[in-house]
Amino acid sequence: MPSHTWDPERYLTYAGERGRPFVELLARVGASDPRTVVDLGCGPGTLTRLLVERWPGADVRGLDSSEAMIATARGGAAADRIAFSVADVSDWRPEGSVDVLVSNAALQWVEGHLDLLPRLLGALAPGGWLAFQVPGNVAEPSHELRRELAAEPPYAEATRDVAVPSSHDPATYLRVLHDLGASVDAWETTYLHVLDATVDPDPVFTWVSATGARPTLEALAGSVRDDFEHELKWRLRAAYPASAGRVVLPFRRVFVVARAAGAMPTGA
Repeated sequence: MPSHTWDPERYLTYAGERGRPFVELLARVGASDPRTVVDLGCGPGTLTRLLVERWPGADVRGLDSSEAMIATARGGAAADRIAFSVADVSDWRPEGSVDVLVSNAALQWVEGHLDLLPRLLGALAPGGWLAFQVPGNVAEPSHELRRELAAEPPYAEATRDVAVPSSHDPATYLRVLHDLGASVDAWETTYLHVLDATVDPDPVFTWVSATGARPTLEALAGSVRDDFEHELKWRLRAAYPASAGRVVLPFRRVFVVARAAGAMPTGA
């Protein structure tokens, strides 16, 4: 997982838009009465509480590698019903089997995360569910412009080894998990997020600065970072022009719901 830090407050700027894929992912999980539910990469925990609402009798746990995110999660709603802790997705192993394992917009930060899928699937109880969603928009201007600018002087040296998100198409995830013996439902959706440019003249920059561009920004300092931000804002405004005070941000996401072989244990 990345070594950079996360800003929960900035991440929550577009909480409603970021939360919609989680809700739609969860709707395809057919577990009726799971005993253990884990949110792997839970961020500030605002969506983890939906797991408690969906399965009030479950032992719900939220895990994230960011101490700042976990601190925010522990102070949020329903925190008394959720066990939040710091853990790295890339080497996490549960103490016991899990009935529902959810990961929302986290696996894209794990390099070679296809290799992680056998272990995640193996963490499930018989008949358990693995559900995850990753951004599939890395070829969009919101990412390409950051990459191009970061490769230019005077930024290139500082940003050469920063973490960048990556993902695969639905068919790749389906094939890997199907070959592991799971039944798989995989699909993609492109959301058209309508952002208010009258409140924030650089809404796309605000969006990416909390997620995909954050490692790059954190690698820069002082006036160099200021110059980078100024130039990236200008390029993003050109790529995503405002119309009638609104900016449309297309955002492709990839969804996967896999069910392990076997029957769910009694009471799950």
